[in-house]
Amino acid sequence: MYSPKNYRNDNTEEIYEFVRQNSFGIMVSQVDNRPWATHIPLYLNVDDKGKTTLSGHISKVNPQWKEFNAEEEVLVIFQGAHTYISPSWYDHENVPTWNYLAVHVYGTVKLIEGDELYDSLSKLVDKYEVNSQNPVSVHSMSQEMVRKEMKGIIGFEIEIKEIQATYKLSQNRNKHNHSLIIDQLEKKSDENACQIAQEMRKRVPEK
Repeated sequence: MYSPKNYRNDNTEEIYEFVRQNSFGIMVSQVDNRPWATHIPLYLNVDDKGKTTLSGHISKVNPQWKEFNAEEEVLVIFQGAHTYISPSWYDHENVPTWNYLAVHVYGTVKLIEGDELYDSLSKLVDKYEVNSQNPVSVHSMSQEMVRKEMKGIIGFEIEIKEIQATYKLSQNRNKHNHSLIIDQLEKKSDENACQIAQEMRKRVPEK
């Protein structure tokens, strides 16, 4: 991913939290020598030794899994808030641009099944059910039904090899224009604009 130094985020914990909050990712790999992308929720695992993985599953009829190769990396894209920045907000003439938050994860894939897949499904369901009024879990479901459904999916784990994070938040503007942009974004009712404004407030230029 093209990531200029001004916009690059190297804060590991902040990136992990971003992935957790924006966990519906796009997994990209090669199928029949063409790029293939699948939109799926993924679970970030960080073990005691600092090893990081993403776990998930796709339909067995999705051909993407058939070409997973332990020697070749896949790319997973996580998209956060993004919004248009108007040149009319500056105190000088300029051009339009776009502010955004994005994380790219590269890693190698291995297939998982049996108890390992069951555990992966349990974590994923628990993650999204935590705020439900009447949460369900894989353990509370009919185990016959769960095992039957598991036959129709392919579980996998991606061992993370590299993470690239770009937080483009007008860091190249001076303090005054940076503040003008925030003011305009906060006037909008758009959730994306408000989130970008919030992130910009964490990164106010010194001058």
